[in-house]
Amino acid sequence: MPSLHLSRIRRWLLSSPPIEWAIQQLRKLLIGALRQGPVPQHVAFVMDGNRRFARTHQIETVEGHNLGFEALARILEVCYLSGVKVVTIYAFSIENFKRSKYEVDALMDMAKVKLSQLSQHGDLLDRYGARIRVLGQRELVKPDVLVAVDQAVAVTRKNNRAILNVCFPYTSRDEITTAVRETVVEYSRPLPELSRPFSEARIRNTIRSRQVPSTTSDQPVPSTSDPEDSASSSTTLHPESSPMEGSSTPKPKSFRDPENITASTIDEHLYTAGNPPLDLLVRTSGVERLSDFMLWQCHQQTDVFFLDCLWPEFDLWHFLPVLLEWQWRRKTLGRVNAMRSGSNLDMFRKGR
Repeated sequence: MPSLHLSRIRRWLLSSPPIEWAIQQLRKLLIGALRQGPVPQHVAFVMDGNRRFARTHQIETVEGHNLGFEALARILEVCYLSGVKVVTIYAFSIENFKRSKYEVDALMDMAKVKLSQLSQHGDLLDRYGARIRVLGQRELVKPDVLVAVDQAVAVTRKNNRAILNVCFPYTSRDEITTAVRETVVEYSRPLPELSRPFSEARIRNTIRSRQVPSTTSDQPVPSTSDPEDSASSSTTLHPESSPMEGSSTPKPKSFRDPENITASTIDEHLYTAGNPPLDLLVRTSGVERLSDFMLWQCHQQTDVFFLDCLWPEFDLWHFLPVLLEWQWRRKTLGRVNAMRSGSNLDMFRKGR
């Protein structure tokens, strides 16, 4: 891996005006080509490798996290330019509170600074109409950091073309537990009682009286109703005055049927409720595990990529092959589904 000095020299060369202009034009050309094919609507990133990058280049851990934030800004621009609607990032795990107090405090302070920068100088988010949503356990965050969180959310609230989900602090198990708890609370709440201005007994009595032949209308009709029906002999419908009005017996309460709870019910109570299904999940640093991130949202059509580069190194040139392979897989899946649909149609026609 090149040293930090070589990386700085490379960045200095790439920042020269002619080379920077050429790279910008190439980026626009490549991103324009990507937009011609299917584009993932929801992409998630596990931004792993900041500490390892800092150790490898012999710099402070906090500086590694700062470089990771710069990488995030680059990737957000690529995603929104490509047409991605929702980006979800794993910014801080609840498990990270087990790290040293120095590093936790530094990460919290950096989050406060970066969120403030996004809200005060959020030209990137405003340019692409992206609003910030912070997902996680707010009660675990320090009050001064919460102020920056709320400010960033408030400033970008009117943006409605894209979303940036910041999971902070978050674990998927905690999200699922919260969703199940809220579902239980919802299904334990009694349903509102429906007003019944007419009793079933009176309606039944009226229908019976109207079914009597007209020839016998002059003779009294013997009552065949039960004691409840005898509360009224009128043949017209009137609002019910219950004979049990003075009774203190409470009516049984009705609840939602728990048999109606489905996966969609849990989806409606997740932090990501209302977002498109997760199409693509990317983790850097070469570690091949999800680390308690988006476990529920990963479904049978979610493509997961584990990359060997560290997060501060992640840029368009690492992300481009991932997007191209995702597009190839989607096109292949579309062809397979089309072939299956065609064969099923042929079998149906032959069966007829």
